[in-house]
Amino acid sequence: MTNKKPLGLSPAEAFGVVEQPLSARERLVGNVVVRKLLILMLLALLWEVYARWVNNPLVLPTFWVTLESFAGKILSGELLLKAGVSLQLLLKGYAIGLVLALVLSVLAMTTRLGQDLLEVLTAMLNPLPAIALLPLALVWFGLGNPSILFVLVHSVMWPVALNTHAGFQAVSNTLRMVGRNVGLTGPAYVLRILVPAAFPSILSGLKVGWAFAWRTLIAAELVFGTTSGSGGLGWFIYENKNVLDIPAVFAGLFTVIVIGLVVEGLIFRTLERATVRKWGMQT
Repeated sequence: MTNKKPLGLSPAEAFGVVEQPLSARERLVGNVVVRKLLILMLLALLWEVYARWVNNPLVLPTFWVTLESFAGKILSGELLLKAGVSLQLLLKGYAIGLVLALVLSVLAMTTRLGQDLLEVLTAMLNPLPAIALLPLALVWFGLGNPSILFVLVHSVMWPVALNTHAGFQAVSNTLRMVGRNVGLTGPAYVLRILVPAAFPSILSGLKVGWAFAWRTLIAAELVFGTTSGSGGLGWFIYENKNVLDIPAVFAGLFTVIVIGLVVEGLIFRTLERATVRKWGMQT
C-alpha cells in the first residue's frame, strides 16, 4: 500500500513540517545590510564619545563636526570636484594595471617562459612600496598625472597578477583536461576554463588592487597632486592640514571611506552575487 499526499495539502503539511514565520528581530538579524549599518552606527558612536573625551578638535574632531564639514564641502562643490579628480586618475591607473596583470597571468599559464617571467617580476617588484617609486616617477615623468599613473599601475598589477595566477594554478586537472578535450587553447582556454574556475581568487585580487590603488593615490597626491589641475582628495587633505582645518581633513578621509563602502557594496558585492555565489563557489 503506497502513501499518497492528501489532496489540497502543501508538501510541508503532507510531511508534517511545521512552518513558523520569522520574528521581526530574526528578520533584522538575518539582513546583512542592517547588520553592517548597525556596525557603522556603533563605530560612529565610539568616534563621537572618544573625541568628546579627548576634547581637542585639533587632534580629533567629533563625528558630528566632521559630518557637518563633509556636508558643507559637498554642498559647496569643492569636495565633489576633488573626488572627481582623484577618481578619474584612479580608474585610469586601475584599468591599466588590470590589463597588464591579465596579460602577465595569461602568459604565465600558456608558456613556461611567461610563468618564469611573472615569478621573477613579482619577486623583484611586488615588495617595493609604490610610494618608494615616487622619486623615480618624478625623474622619469615629471610632476603631474603621468607620475601618479605610474605608481598607481605598480600598486595594482602585482596583487592582481599574483591572485589571478594563484587561482589559475588551483584549477583542478580534471577541468583543465575537459577544456583541452573540447579543443580549447590559448586565450579561449583561459577565458572559458581558467577564469570562471579561478574567479574567487581573481575577485580577491581586484579588491586588494582597489585598496592599494587608493592608498597610493592619496599618498601621491599629498606630494604633488596640485599639478594635476585642481588637485585631488590627497591635496585637499594636505591643504586643509596646513590651515589647521582638521574637520575638513577628516571630511576628506571620510570621503575615501564612503567611496570605498559604495564600491564594495554596489560593485564588488553585485559582481560576487552574479558570479561566484550564483555558480555555488561561495555561500
